[in-house]
Amino acid sequence: MKKLFFLVLIASISILMLSSCTEEQDFSQIDDLSVTPTLASGIFYLESDEETINSAGSFSAFYSQTVNFDAFNEAYVAERLLEGVMIYEIENTTSKRVDISIEFLDESGNILDVETFTVEANPSEIFTREVVYGPGGKSLSILANTSSLRVTARNLGDATSTSSLPEPKISLSSAAEFIFRLK
Repeated sequence: MKKLFFLVLIASISILMLSSCTEEQDFSQIDDLSVTPTLASGIFYLESDEETINSAGSFSAFYSQTVNFDAFNEAYVAERLLEGVMIYEIENTTSKRVDISIEFLDESGNILDVETFTVEANPSEIFTREVVYGPGGKSLSILANTSSLRVTARNLGDATSTSSLPEPKISLSSAAEFIFRLK
């Protein structure tokens, strides 16, 4: 009798389990899915000591470099860009007032946008600027069409003074965050 009871119980539980899992699955939810990842990356880094700045002379460029920037060279990527933020951090411990310009260039070398920084000598803190591209900011087409960045730094001071700080230098770092629509 006990054996029959357990057999009926197991059969009843099995039938209940099979009937409870028979709901049809709906995989059309993918149509409603919206994926917008944020990608962050460093772009470039510039560092120059005061001796190099002095050797370039007064009111002349001590740094000039064109950096390849093919982040959006694929149409698939450029078309899905929703917004972007370029973040610049500058620290100057030299005795020099410095001008830094960053030019966004297309494939033909045409200037699409320019960011300019005039940094005073021996500032007390790190200078940070965030530039928004997309809604509420500059045009996304600037980023989407940029092929390279030209970075130029000029000494706006004399060519002889030196800072009393140990290892005086100027540094500029840049990073970016981009938001894309994948679907």
